[in-house]
Parts: sequence; structure tokens; C-alpha cells
Amino acid sequence: MRVFSERDEQILAVIRSLREGEVVSYGDIAHDAGCPASSRHVGHLLAIGTDLPWWRVVNSFGRLVPGSETNQEKLLRAEGVTCVGGRVRVSRYGRFSRRS
Repeated sequence: MRVFSERDEQILAVIRSLREGEVVSYGDIAHDAGCPASSRHVGHLLAIGTDLPWWRVVNSFGRLVPGSETNQEKLLRAEGVTCVGGRVRVSRYGRFSRRS
């Protein structure tokens, strides 16, 4: 069993709190977890294979995860997210929402 640091637990809590149709960036997660310089660490945590909604996290330009684009787009579309050309264009909530 892996032991997570306090920083890891803060980041994991933010990721777990993402709602259906919410798409955010790695940097958004790091910022909301109180460690804004840790966006790369967010990616590392998502890659370890825990039961996290990884498909709701993209880079700041909306680019889908390289190598997982097809699966990620399928999961996002099922939540009402619009993807075009390998990028998120519009989501219900989060960075790519049209809501202010």
C-alpha cells in the first residue's frame, strides 16, 4: 500500500472533488490544493493508477492526454463536454466552462 504525503492527499482530494462535466488543468488542481508550483506532480499522481477521474484533467490549453485521447474524449463526451481536434472546447464546469 502506498503512503501519500500531506501534499499528495491535498491534491488527491481536489481531484476526487471534480464533478461530472467539470474539466480543469493540472495547474488548477495544484492551485486549489494550495501548492501552485506542483502541476507536474498532479500529473504524476494521476498516472499512478489510483481510482481517480483522470479524464477531467487536461493541460491549460485543453489538450487531451497523449496516448489516451480516444478514451478520454469518449469519457468527457459522456459527461456533456465538447472536444474538437484533441482539445476540450466547452465543459459544463471548470476552466472551459462558458459560465463566469
